Amino acid sequence: MSGSALAPGDDAAHVLVVDDDRRIRELLSTYLRKHGYRVTIAASAQEARAYLGSLAFEIIVLDVMMPGENGFDFAASLRRTSQVPILMLTARSEPNDRVRGLEIGVDDYLAKPHEPRELLLRIGSILRRAKPAPSKPAVGVIRFGPFSFSLERGELRAHDEVVRLTERERDMLRLLCAQRGESVSRQELTGSGAAANERTIDVQINRLRRKIESDPANPIYLQTARGAGYRLIIDG
Repeated sequence: MSGSALAPGDDAAHVLVVDDDRRIRELLSTYLRKHGYRVTIAASAQEARAYLGSLAFEIIVLDVMMPGENGFDFAASLRRTSQVPILMLTARSEPNDRVRGLEIGVDDYLAKPHEPRELLLRIGSILRRAKPAPSKPAVGVIRFGPFSFSLERGELRAHDEVVRLTERERDMLRLLCAQRGESVSRQELTGSGAAANERTIDVQINRLRRKIESDPANPIYLQTARGAGYRLIIDG
């Protein structure tokens, strides 16, 4: 393999960097190690799979444009078996590519070129969201079916299991829970009211449904309020 792995030996987060450009792999590896991360680098999706078979990672930094299996296809394949957070790096910045990444289930999307500091901040933000919150007494808990959502912690549970949410999914659930069964407009859910962002909201709602609905095409809890937006059907 052309990648190199730093042997686990501490509790630092382990990052898998997947990029066919050797210069970018080395730059990212050096920068992330400098800021306290353990790093493994891979030059292809095939090489990344080999590492995933034997090592545990807290996050994958994944390039889109690679020969052979591209980043989109690799992420889609990975999502069938794993929920490890994925930050996509790409030279593409078109909205359709961002939507495609969200539909696949990636956690964030950063267009090249980017400031290294921004990459570091986004990785830190994803890792904080992915880390389960410590157990606390339930405060402001909304229940629907087998699920409970803590407004205070932004934590969703199915029975006793924590359901991992992205930051946007957590924000949307807070808005929907706060309305206690009343509809929330798509404009409100964008956080900015921009019509251009509404398609992204629809994609994110569909992702959220896949986490809480047994049949996302016929939702029981997260329903479409025709002409108004969405509403969450809660207990009580």
